[in-house]
Amino acid sequence: MKFQPLTVAAVERLTRDAVAVSFDEAPGFDFREGQYLTLRRDFDGTEIRRSYSICAAPGEPLRVGIKRVEGGAFSSWAQDLAPGDTVEAMPPMGRFQTEPRDDTHYLLVAAGSGITPILSIARTVLDREPRSRVTLLYANRAVNTIMFQTELDDLKSRFLTRLAVVHILKQDAQDIPLFTGRLDAGKLDALFETWVQVDTVDEAFVCGPEGLMQTVRERLEAHGVAKDRIHVELFASAQPGRLPQSARKTATAKPTSATIRIDGAAHEITMERDQSLLDAALENAIDAPYACRAGVCSTCMCRVVEGEVEMVQNHALEDYEVERGYVLGCQSYPLTDRVVVEYDIGH
Repeated sequence: MKFQPLTVAAVERLTRDAVAVSFDEAPGFDFREGQYLTLRRDFDGTEIRRSYSICAAPGEPLRVGIKRVEGGAFSSWAQDLAPGDTVEAMPPMGRFQTEPRDDTHYLLVAAGSGITPILSIARTVLDREPRSRVTLLYANRAVNTIMFQTELDDLKSRFLTRLAVVHILKQDAQDIPLFTGRLDAGKLDALFETWVQVDTVDEAFVCGPEGLMQTVRERLEAHGVAKDRIHVELFASAQPGRLPQSARKTATAKPTSATIRIDGAAHEITMERDQSLLDAALENAIDAPYACRAGVCSTCMCRVVEGEVEMVQNHALEDYEVERGYVLGCQSYPLTDRVVVEYDIGH
Protein backbone atom coordinates (compact mmCIF):
# COMPACT_ATOMS: atom_id res chain seq x y z
CA MET A 1 0.00 0.00 0.00
CA LYS A 2 1.65 3.19 -1.23
CA PHE A 3 0.64 6.77 -0.59
CA GLN A 4 -0.68 8.70 -3.58
CA PRO A 5 -1.69 12.34 -3.94
CA LEU A 6 -5.38 13.14 -3.88
CA THR A 7 -6.75 16.47 -5.04
CA VAL A 8 -9.40 18.13 -2.89
CA ALA A 9 -12.55 18.77 -4.90
CA ALA A 10 -14.75 20.34 -2.21
CA VAL A 11 -14.85 21.10 1.51
CA GLU A 12 -18.15 21.35 3.37
CA ARG A 13 -18.48 22.73 6.90
CA LEU A 14 -20.59 20.29 8.95
CA THR A 15 -20.28 21.78 12.42
CA ARG A 16 -17.98 24.31 14.06
CA ASP A 17 -15.34 21.58 14.47
CA ALA A 18 -15.98 19.22 11.56
CA VAL A 19 -15.71 19.22 7.76
CA ALA A 20 -16.48 16.81 4.94
CA VAL A 21 -13.67 16.69 2.38
CA SER A 22 -14.37 15.39 -1.14
CA PHE A 23 -11.64 14.32 -3.55
CA ASP A 24 -11.30 14.12 -7.30
CA GLU A 25 -11.44 10.67 -8.83
CA ALA A 26 -8.14 8.78 -8.59
CA PRO A 27 -7.04 5.36 -9.91
CA GLY A 28 -7.03 2.64 -7.27
CA PHE A 29 -9.34 4.49 -4.90
CA ASP A 30 -12.54 2.53 -5.44
CA PHE A 31 -14.08 1.81 -2.06
CA ARG A 32 -16.69 -0.16 -0.16
CA GLU A 33 -19.07 1.19 2.44
CA GLY A 34 -17.52 1.50 5.90
CA GLN A 35 -13.92 1.79 4.70
CA TYR A 36 -11.42 4.52 5.60
CA LEU A 37 -8.53 6.50 4.16
CA THR A 38 -5.15 6.84 5.85
CA LEU A 39 -3.83 10.36 5.24
CA ARG A 40 -0.38 11.71 6.04
CA ARG A 41 1.37 15.06 6.27
CA ASP A 42 4.76 16.33 7.40
CA PHE A 43 4.57 18.80 10.29
CA ASP A 44 7.96 20.49 10.72
CA GLY A 45 9.85 17.29 10.01
CA THR A 46 7.45 14.96 11.84
CA GLU A 47 5.26 12.68 9.75
CA ILE A 48 1.74 12.28 11.11
CA ARG A 49 -0.72 9.71 9.79
CA ARG A 50 -4.40 9.68 10.58
CA SER A 51 -7.28 7.49 9.40
CA TYR A 52 -10.64 9.00 8.49
CA SER A 53 -13.75 7.08 7.53
CA ILE A 54 -15.42 7.45 4.16
CA CYS A 55 -18.93 8.86 4.45
CA ALA A 56 -19.99 8.29 0.83
CA ALA A 57 -21.59 5.21 -0.70
CA PRO A 58 -19.75 3.20 -3.39
CA GLY A 59 -20.13 4.86 -6.77
CA GLU A 60 -20.26 8.36 -5.26
CA PRO A 61 -17.28 10.76 -5.13
CA LEU A 62 -14.72 9.84 -2.48
CA ARG A 63 -15.48 11.83 0.67
CA VAL A 64 -14.34 11.68 4.31
CA GLY A 65 -15.49 13.34 7.51
CA ILE A 66 -12.85 15.01 9.69
CA LYS A 67 -13.64 16.32 13.16
CA ARG A 68 -11.12 18.48 15.00
CA VAL A 69 -9.81 16.91 18.20
CA GLU A 70 -8.17 18.88 20.98
CA GLY A 71 -4.46 19.14 20.31
CA GLY A 72 -4.81 17.29 17.01
CA ALA A 73 -2.37 18.78 14.52
CA PHE A 74 -3.74 16.90 11.53
CA SER A 75 -7.44 17.36 12.26
CA SER A 76 -6.89 21.06 12.94
CA TRP A 77 -4.91 21.51 9.71
CA ALA A 78 -7.60 19.69 7.72
CA GLN A 79 -10.25 22.22 8.77
CA ASP A 80 -8.60 24.74 6.44
CA LEU A 81 -8.32 22.53 3.36
CA ALA A 82 -9.60 24.09 0.14
CA PRO A 83 -10.40 22.87 -3.39
CA GLY A 84 -7.20 22.29 -5.35
CA ASP A 85 -5.11 21.30 -2.32
CA THR A 86 -3.44 17.91 -2.43
CA VAL A 87 -3.33 15.32 0.36
CA GLU A 88 -1.29 12.12 0.44
CA ALA A 89 -3.44 9.04 1.04
CA MET A 90 -3.32 5.26 1.01
CA PRO A 91 -6.01 3.50 -1.04
CA PRO A 92 -9.18 2.69 0.95
CA MET A 93 -8.93 -0.04 3.57
CA GLY A 94 -11.12 -1.60 6.25
CA ARG A 95 -13.62 -4.44 6.68
CA PHE A 96 -16.45 -2.69 8.53
CA GLN A 97 -19.15 -4.21 6.32
CA THR A 98 -20.86 -7.47 5.42
CA GLU A 99 -21.82 -9.05 2.11
CA PRO A 100 -24.98 -7.63 0.50
CA ARG A 101 -28.20 -9.08 1.84
CA ASP A 102 -31.88 -8.24 1.53
CA ASP A 103 -34.95 -8.25 3.73
CA THR A 104 -32.56 -7.46 6.61
CA HIS A 105 -32.92 -5.26 9.70
CA TYR A 106 -29.73 -3.30 10.34
CA LEU A 107 -29.16 -1.58 13.68
CA LEU A 108 -26.59 1.21 13.40
CA VAL A 109 -25.23 2.90 16.53
CA ALA A 110 -22.90 5.91 16.42
CA ALA A 111 -21.55 8.61 18.71
CA GLY A 112 -20.10 11.91 17.49
CA SER A 113 -17.83 11.48 14.47
CA GLY A 114 -18.54 7.75 14.56
CA ILE A 115 -21.43 8.60 12.25
CA THR A 116 -19.03 8.85 9.30
CA PRO A 117 -18.75 5.15 8.32
CA ILE A 118 -22.26 4.52 9.66
CA LEU A 119 -23.64 7.05 7.17
CA SER A 120 -21.82 5.25 4.36
CA ILE A 121 -23.33 1.93 5.44
CA ALA A 122 -26.84 3.39 5.78
CA ARG A 123 -26.76 5.03 2.35
CA THR A 124 -25.46 1.84 0.75
CA VAL A 125 -27.95 -0.50 2.39
CA LEU A 126 -30.97 1.68 1.66
CA ASP A 127 -30.03 2.06 -2.02
CA ARG A 128 -28.77 -1.50 -2.59
CA GLU A 129 -31.28 -3.58 -0.62
CA PRO A 130 -34.84 -2.46 -1.38
CA ARG A 131 -36.42 -4.79 1.20
CA SER A 132 -34.02 -4.04 4.06
CA ARG A 133 -34.58 -1.48 6.78
CA VAL A 134 -32.28 0.53 9.03
CA THR A 135 -32.57 1.76 12.61
CA LEU A 136 -30.00 4.40 13.59
CA LEU A 137 -29.20 5.44 17.16
CA TYR A 138 -26.99 8.53 17.05
CA ALA A 139 -25.59 10.06 20.26
CA ASN A 140 -24.25 13.61 20.47
CA ARG A 141 -23.61 16.29 23.06
CA ALA A 142 -26.05 18.81 21.56
CA VAL A 143 -27.96 19.66 18.38
CA ASN A 144 -25.17 21.89 17.09
CA THR A 145 -22.65 19.01 17.25
CA ILE A 146 -24.62 16.64 14.99
CA MET A 147 -22.56 15.84 11.89
CA PHE A 148 -24.38 15.24 8.58
CA GLN A 149 -27.71 16.44 10.00
CA THR A 150 -28.99 17.57 6.58
CA GLU A 151 -28.00 14.32 4.89
CA LEU A 152 -29.68 12.25 7.59
CA ASP A 153 -32.85 14.30 7.18
CA ASP A 154 -32.72 13.80 3.40
CA LEU A 155 -32.27 10.04 3.84
CA LYS A 156 -35.22 9.94 6.20
CA SER A 157 -37.38 11.78 3.63
CA ARG A 158 -36.35 9.41 0.85
CA PHE A 159 -36.78 6.21 2.85
CA LEU A 160 -39.59 7.16 5.18
CA THR A 161 -40.77 3.62 5.93
CA ARG A 162 -37.37 1.91 5.90
CA LEU A 163 -35.22 4.26 8.00
CA ALA A 164 -35.75 5.15 11.65
CA VAL A 165 -33.43 7.73 13.21
CA VAL A 166 -33.23 8.31 16.97
CA HIS A 167 -31.05 11.19 18.16
CA ILE A 168 -29.78 10.88 21.75
CA LEU A 169 -28.62 14.28 23.03
CA LYS A 170 -26.67 14.62 26.26
CA GLN A 171 -27.43 18.29 26.92
CA ASP A 172 -30.39 19.47 24.86
CA ALA A 173 -33.77 18.38 26.23
CA GLN A 174 -36.10 16.63 23.78
CA ASP A 175 -39.84 16.02 23.69
CA ILE A 176 -39.30 12.36 24.59
CA PRO A 177 -37.24 12.14 27.84
CA LEU A 178 -35.76 8.79 26.79
CA PHE A 179 -33.87 10.59 24.02
CA THR A 180 -32.08 12.95 26.42
CA GLY A 181 -28.94 12.05 28.35
CA ARG A 182 -26.07 9.61 27.93
CA LEU A 183 -26.34 6.51 25.77
CA ASP A 184 -25.49 4.17 28.62
CA ALA A 185 -26.54 0.60 29.47
CA GLY A 186 -29.80 1.66 31.11
CA LYS A 187 -30.84 3.83 28.18
CA LEU A 188 -29.94 1.10 25.69
CA ASP A 189 -32.06 -1.41 27.59
CA ALA A 190 -34.97 1.02 27.61
CA LEU A 191 -34.59 1.71 23.88
CA PHE A 192 -34.41 -2.00 23.10
CA GLU A 193 -37.56 -2.62 25.09
CA THR A 194 -39.61 0.24 23.61
CA TRP A 195 -38.25 1.83 20.42
CA VAL A 196 -35.98 -0.71 18.75
CA GLN A 197 -37.24 -4.12 17.65
CA VAL A 198 -34.02 -5.71 18.81
CA ASP A 199 -35.39 -9.23 18.43
CA THR A 200 -35.55 -8.63 14.65
CA VAL A 201 -32.02 -7.19 14.30
CA ASP A 202 -29.98 -9.23 11.79
CA GLU A 203 -26.80 -7.12 11.70
CA ALA A 204 -25.54 -4.43 14.08
CA PHE A 205 -22.81 -1.89 13.32
CA VAL A 206 -21.35 0.25 16.10
CA CYS A 207 -18.84 3.09 15.75
CA GLY A 208 -17.63 5.31 18.56
CA PRO A 209 -15.34 5.40 21.55
CA GLU A 210 -14.30 2.18 23.25
CA GLY A 211 -16.64 2.49 26.21
CA LEU A 212 -19.68 2.88 23.98
CA MET A 213 -18.64 -0.06 21.83
CA GLN A 214 -18.29 -2.36 24.83
CA THR A 215 -21.60 -1.26 26.36
CA VAL A 216 -23.57 -1.62 23.13
CA ARG A 217 -22.09 -5.03 22.43
CA GLU A 218 -22.88 -6.25 25.95
CA ARG A 219 -26.47 -5.01 25.87
CA LEU A 220 -27.11 -6.39 22.38
CA GLU A 221 -25.84 -9.80 23.40
CA ALA A 222 -27.97 -9.63 26.55
CA HIS A 223 -31.00 -8.98 24.33
CA GLY A 224 -30.25 -11.98 22.13
CA VAL A 225 -28.20 -10.62 19.23
CA ALA A 226 -25.47 -13.10 18.24
CA LYS A 227 -21.89 -11.97 18.80
CA ASP A 228 -20.89 -12.60 15.19
CA ARG A 229 -23.66 -10.25 14.03
CA ILE A 230 -22.24 -7.29 15.97
CA HIS A 231 -19.57 -5.34 14.07
CA VAL A 232 -17.57 -2.58 15.75
CA GLU A 233 -15.26 0.20 14.59
CA LEU A 234 -13.39 2.29 17.15
CA PHE A 235 -12.14 5.80 16.53
CA ALA A 236 -10.17 5.87 19.79
CA SER A 237 -8.80 3.45 22.35
CA ALA A 238 -8.55 4.14 26.06
CA GLN A 239 -5.98 1.41 26.61
CA PRO A 240 -2.20 1.69 26.26
CA GLY A 241 -0.58 0.07 23.26
CA ARG A 242 1.76 -2.38 24.98
CA LEU A 243 2.80 -3.86 28.27
CA PRO A 244 5.80 -2.51 30.19
CA GLN A 245 9.03 -4.28 29.27
CA SER A 246 9.42 -5.61 32.82
CA ALA A 247 6.10 -7.42 32.48
CA ARG A 248 7.13 -9.00 29.20
CA LYS A 249 10.48 -10.33 30.52
CA THR A 250 12.35 -9.72 27.28
CA ALA A 251 15.47 -7.99 28.57
CA THR A 252 17.65 -11.13 28.53
CA ALA A 253 16.11 -12.81 25.47
CA LYS A 254 18.30 -13.04 22.39
CA PRO A 255 17.33 -11.11 19.25
CA THR A 256 14.93 -12.60 16.70
CA SER A 257 15.78 -13.26 13.07
CA ALA A 258 12.82 -11.91 11.09
CA THR A 259 11.75 -12.04 7.47
CA ILE A 260 9.27 -9.38 6.43
CA ARG A 261 7.61 -9.91 3.06
CA ILE A 262 6.01 -6.87 1.49
CA ASP A 263 5.32 -5.74 -2.08
CA GLY A 264 6.84 -8.91 -3.47
CA ALA A 265 10.18 -8.49 -1.66
CA ALA A 266 11.55 -10.37 1.36
CA HIS A 267 13.57 -8.36 3.87
CA GLU A 268 15.84 -10.19 6.32
CA ILE A 269 16.38 -8.29 9.58
CA THR A 270 17.38 -8.84 13.19
CA MET A 271 15.05 -7.39 15.80
CA GLU A 272 14.90 -7.20 19.58
CA ARG A 273 12.19 -9.03 21.49
CA ASP A 274 10.85 -5.73 22.89
CA GLN A 275 10.36 -4.27 19.41
CA SER A 276 7.04 -4.50 17.62
CA LEU A 277 7.02 -5.90 14.09
CA LEU A 278 6.09 -2.46 12.80
CA ASP A 279 8.85 -0.63 14.69
CA ALA A 280 11.44 -3.15 13.50
CA ALA A 281 10.29 -2.77 9.89
CA LEU A 282 10.40 1.02 9.99
CA GLU A 283 13.80 1.00 11.74
CA ASN A 284 15.12 -1.03 8.81
CA ALA A 285 13.67 1.33 6.18
CA ILE A 286 10.90 -1.11 5.22
CA ASP A 287 7.80 0.80 4.13
CA ALA A 288 5.27 -1.20 6.16
CA PRO A 289 1.77 0.30 6.25
CA TYR A 290 0.46 1.85 9.46
CA ALA A 291 -1.80 4.60 10.77
CA CYS A 292 -3.00 4.69 14.38
CA ARG A 293 -0.25 2.56 16.03
CA ALA A 294 -2.72 1.79 18.85
CA GLY A 295 -4.36 -1.42 17.68
CA VAL A 296 -7.53 0.38 16.63
CA CYS A 297 -7.35 0.42 12.83
CA SER A 298 -6.27 -2.53 10.68
CA THR A 299 -3.83 -0.68 8.44
CA CYS A 300 -0.80 -2.61 9.78
CA MET A 301 -2.52 -6.01 9.51
CA CYS A 302 -0.14 -8.80 8.45
CA ARG A 303 0.06 -12.59 8.68
CA VAL A 304 2.53 -14.67 10.67
CA VAL A 305 3.60 -17.60 8.49
CA GLU A 306 6.42 -18.89 10.69
CA GLY A 307 7.24 -18.51 14.38
CA GLU A 308 5.19 -16.94 17.16
CA VAL A 309 4.38 -13.41 18.22
CA GLU A 310 2.43 -11.87 21.08
CA MET A 311 -0.24 -9.34 20.13
CA VAL A 312 -0.74 -7.19 23.23
CA GLN A 313 -3.67 -5.13 21.95
CA ASN A 314 -6.35 -5.81 19.36
CA HIS A 315 -9.40 -3.69 18.59
CA ALA A 316 -9.48 -4.34 14.84
CA LEU A 317 -9.25 -8.05 14.02
CA GLU A 318 -12.01 -10.62 14.35
CA ASP A 319 -11.39 -13.88 16.23
CA TYR A 320 -11.40 -15.94 13.04
CA GLU A 321 -8.71 -13.69 11.53
CA VAL A 322 -6.46 -14.14 14.55
CA GLU A 323 -6.98 -17.90 14.31
CA ARG A 324 -5.72 -17.74 10.71
CA GLY A 325 -2.50 -16.05 11.81
CA TYR A 326 -3.31 -12.41 11.20
CA VAL A 327 -1.93 -9.86 13.64
CA LEU A 328 -1.53 -6.11 14.01
CA GLY A 329 2.11 -5.23 13.34
CA CYS A 330 2.09 -2.28 15.72
CA GLN A 331 1.02 -4.49 18.63
CA SER A 332 2.92 -7.73 17.93
CA TYR A 333 6.24 -8.75 19.51
CA PRO A 334 8.36 -11.83 18.67
CA LEU A 335 8.39 -14.81 21.03
CA THR A 336 10.58 -17.16 18.97
CA ASP A 337 14.10 -17.04 17.56
CA ARG A 338 12.73 -16.76 14.02
CA VAL A 339 9.61 -15.06 12.67
CA VAL A 340 8.29 -14.68 9.13
CA VAL A 341 5.46 -12.27 8.39
CA GLU A 342 3.86 -11.05 5.19
CA TYR A 343 1.97 -7.87 4.40
CA ASP A 344 0.94 -8.88 0.88
CA ILE A 345 -2.52 -10.00 1.91
CA GLY A 346 -4.75 -7.76 -0.19
CA HIS A 347 -6.75 -6.29 2.68
